Amino acid sequence: MAEEPPAELLSTLASTAREVRREIIRMTYAAASGHPGGSLSVTDLLTALLLHEMRLDPGRPDWGDRDRLVLSKGHAAPALYAALAMRGFLPRDELRTFAQLGSRLQGHVDHRTLPCVEASTGALGQGIGMAVGMALDARLAGRMNRVYAVIGDGECQVGSTWEALMAGGHYRLANLVVLLDRNGVETDGPTESIMGIEPIADKFRAFRYRTLEIDGHDFRQILTALAEARAWRDGPTAIVAHTVKGKGVSFMEGQHTFHAKPPTEVEARRALEELGAPGELPAR
Repeated sequence: MAEEPPAELLSTLASTAREVRREIIRMTYAAASGHPGGSLSVTDLLTALLLHEMRLDPGRPDWGDRDRLVLSKGHAAPALYAALAMRGFLPRDELRTFAQLGSRLQGHVDHRTLPCVEASTGALGQGIGMAVGMALDARLAGRMNRVYAVIGDGECQVGSTWEALMAGGHYRLANLVVLLDRNGVETDGPTESIMGIEPIADKFRAFRYRTLEIDGHDFRQILTALAEARAWRDGPTAIVAHTVKGKGVSFMEGQHTFHAKPPTEVEARRALEELGAPGELPAR
């Protein structure tokens, strides 16, 4: 059993995640572009990974022994950029350039512009394949890198996702952890109405993944699952994180309409007030 995470760590991560959510609202409002719903649902997972779990060095983003994070659901770029800024990989002020012409912070993550982004993703079903390749490469080279792939549940309707997962299970890649942001909602509505993926945990198990199911907004559960994955030596781990689309903003929660719809000024002000940061918005 993994040790109980310290209360101080849990509090720090919760506070950081709240600020990440504020930045998501600011970024998508200022750009009049982006995907707030899925960014808000995956915030706690990315915060736990980047601010605690992963071996990283902001001063050496290309450090060979670093752990790798592949955001296969690349449209959740605002959450990744904000978490990277909190970890010190880029200036907070740069977040204001999100989705602007010439910015390094594009609407989908781009490996060519940011050294701390491991893979260019956005076409769903591709990132998980790159993550499996990275994990296999590390094992063949005898390196200790761990690879974390964050995928979406709509992405689990894509065949290439399962081809890649099959390879990860076949090669028993113990250095691979797949985190599913199971918010239940995709761009056109509930996943189970559009193309059902359940029983998703059983499917991961059938593909030879040790599979854990958690509340993806409970840092105690997230850290415990990541610790158990780190200790597992007999193959890859899948963490099915049950989350809420638009988490933290009441009128966005569970709403597919905010999958790719940036907030209006009124909505952004209300969202920031709910997140404990009332005040002026960045200019559009």
